[in-house]
Amino acid sequence: MLPHSYTVDSLSQSQDLASAILAASTPSNISAACSSVESFLQSHTPDQCRHFFSVTFPSLICKLFGFGDATAASPVQSSSSLPPNGWIDVILAANDLDLAERVFSLLSPSGILMSSIFAVDKLSLVKYVFPTERLPEYARFMLSSEKDRSALANLCPFLKGKIEEDSLRGSLYEVRLNVFEYYMFWLSYYPVCRGNNESSAVIPIQKRKMFRLEKWTLMKAFPGSNKLDSDQKLECNLYIRLLYSYLKEFVPVFDLNAHQPYRSSLLHYGNGYDGSVMTRAEFLVNVFVHYWLVENDFSPFPVVTAKYFGVAPPFRSAVEEIPPTCGLEEVVKLLVKYLNLSWVTSGVGGENYIEYGESPQWKTPTSGSSFNVANLSLRPLTSWNTHLQRPLYRYILRSFLFCPIGSSIKNVSQVFSIWIMYLEPWIISLDDFSDLEAALNRSLKDVKKKESYESHVSGYTSLWQSYVISNYLYYSSLVMHFIGFAHKFLHTDPEIVTQMVLKVMSTLTSSKELLVLMKNIDKAFHSKQTGPGNSTVNELSRFAPSIREQLKDWEDGLCESNADGSFLHENWNKDLKLFSYGEDGGQQLLQLFILRAEAELQTVSEKNLSEALKCVDSLKSVVSNFFGGHVIKPIAFSLEPDYPQKNRDELFKPSGTGKQIAGNVKYKGDWMTRPVSEEEVAWMVKLLIHISISLNERLGLNNSETNKDKKENSESVSYVDISGDDVRDVTGAGDAARMLLRGMVMVCGSVLHLMRRYGVRVNLRVMASKKFLMLLFLYILFLVLKRMVTRMIW
Repeated sequence: MLPHSYTVDSLSQSQDLASAILAASTPSNISAACSSVESFLQSHTPDQCRHFFSVTFPSLICKLFGFGDATAASPVQSSSSLPPNGWIDVILAANDLDLAERVFSLLSPSGILMSSIFAVDKLSLVKYVFPTERLPEYARFMLSSEKDRSALANLCPFLKGKIEEDSLRGSLYEVRLNVFEYYMFWLSYYPVCRGNNESSAVIPIQKRKMFRLEKWTLMKAFPGSNKLDSDQKLECNLYIRLLYSYLKEFVPVFDLNAHQPYRSSLLHYGNGYDGSVMTRAEFLVNVFVHYWLVENDFSPFPVVTAKYFGVAPPFRSAVEEIPPTCGLEEVVKLLVKYLNLSWVTSGVGGENYIEYGESPQWKTPTSGSSFNVANLSLRPLTSWNTHLQRPLYRYILRSFLFCPIGSSIKNVSQVFSIWIMYLEPWIISLDDFSDLEAALNRSLKDVKKKESYESHVSGYTSLWQSYVISNYLYYSSLVMHFIGFAHKFLHTDPEIVTQMVLKVMSTLTSSKELLVLMKNIDKAFHSKQTGPGNSTVNELSRFAPSIREQLKDWEDGLCESNADGSFLHENWNKDLKLFSYGEDGGQQLLQLFILRAEAELQTVSEKNLSEALKCVDSLKSVVSNFFGGHVIKPIAFSLEPDYPQKNRDELFKPSGTGKQIAGNVKYKGDWMTRPVSEEEVAWMVKLLIHISISLNERLGLNNSETNKDKKENSESVSYVDISGDDVRDVTGAGDAARMLLRGMVMVCGSVLHLMRRYGVRVNLRVMASKKFLMLLFLYILFLVLKRMVTRMIW
């Protein structure tokens, strides 16, 4: 037990150190504060650092990331009244290499601070309560719900064992973390909060009312997360340096099996195995993924897993359909690129992979098939890709679907670059991190490379079949989503959008082997039976059920919107139509895009017109190659328009006169869930559609009878002979009422049977028509006036 005088001295030193840290806003003061922290930690043993981590460490986090003053009396301060004075921002603004190195030395994984953190956590001396308001949006919602709270720890691995009852308010629960976890939570939250400030200042997206800010957690305005200016050094981007150093130190990507020898075994861990390495790594990866990719997703968990634990996402009542937080592209790109190194370095296509879609209970090596594909959600952890698949897919897809009309496509273009990088993992190598390695080591000479990867071949080979098949939706369904996005935003920036479409199509056609594999998977996905024929397609057909389940799970709640007016109606997500030649297939939509792009690009300046048209010609060539030589014929038109200048809405209206337009254009999806028209009340439409869907489900009208069912029902009709003795006279009002009720039930049953037989469903949407509502209003007004007149006469 420590002497009382020493305890008081330690407390006073920690308080003085916290005050010095909070006051440090200039390079000299920041450097002096770092030296003081190191001196304190070096002169105290771990069991003497309780007051430092209780008092000083929160202040250090506050100043490092630029949060509000930890000692402020008011919990809310104006973020615009004070300039950003976080150490990360000060270093970036001053472009001070020496100061960046000084702060990085304090916070680096090999620094005195991190070693003290691990020593204190080993003794369990300090626990923090993390503010609920700073958790991912879905976690805040589930934590406040008594029904979903118990499942939160099972669904969120990084929260397992950390949710406890509030000791002061027994009915509430809180998240308690050790020092390392607390620091990593704030490290993950920093870019999210910065992005929220940027989006609220630039893009007017309608969101829910902001939550109340707790003490010293208000984020000030931060600079953008774009690439550094030409005169800024990467070494001065302290956050990226810290992120990469923590990933490199705590998240292994080389030979993951060496860190988890018993993961797929029923044996207990041996005495010589330290499971804390993979435990810490999985915690860190899960925190980053859930804060940056899942954060405001209304379907954050796999549907089957969520239902198993009694949770029923999507959480549309609490989390709105908004795009992911902007400003995260740089950190997400670094995270995805680093984690995909584990696939590059794990011996792709080796015998450690299990069969795709195999039972999760028993994982056995494959039987020498040339298609050694792993179901990443079920296999042993030989690659971090399993943590990325669903969250990253939905992150990219939500960026395309929920991009606000009229907003800049800058953020989407950055997300697009992440998608393209994910499509080509074979071009990722250790050389991609040479700049970051140089920033960490201050010299390119110190960069160490693995000899086995010096001759890295950047191109698709058959070894990558497992990656493509297990991520096939990125190469098919997501492409169709992006084509819809390109049509929707072509008028915003025709040159950029056309270049983006060219880029993704060029990526898909970069390798003939890759294109053949994609087409074979598509054939296997759509083939109803496997018989003699293409052996490759038959081999791939066993993956179709798993791909279909992925499609249903990964796009949960994202493909049922009835108000986006996209080219693809509500049933399109049930199938993959990239290689389809139908009018809603990939070829027709790409051909339509090319024709529209040619028209739109006529409005660009003459200086850029020739380059823009060359881009369109390249796109034609790539699309022709993608669909096997189907040449898209150009449309000849003059540069000068033959029609008078009109606004954009009139220019893209279907040709017709008056009300004839509406009659000629037909919606090809479910008529009940068609986009809201100008003649309907939007909120009434949503309400009546919800009621109609509920009625159809209860009455069993969603599934119409097949011809086989109709035949069976017609053959099952039986006749019952009733003798005269069994018939008695109907006497009294009771018998008559019962017969009338039975007759009504029989009639209703017959009507329901006919509705099921012919596929007729209840559709109350007609009541949302403005004309119908006006007639209803006039009728009610007439009845009220009639009653008033009657009362006045009497």
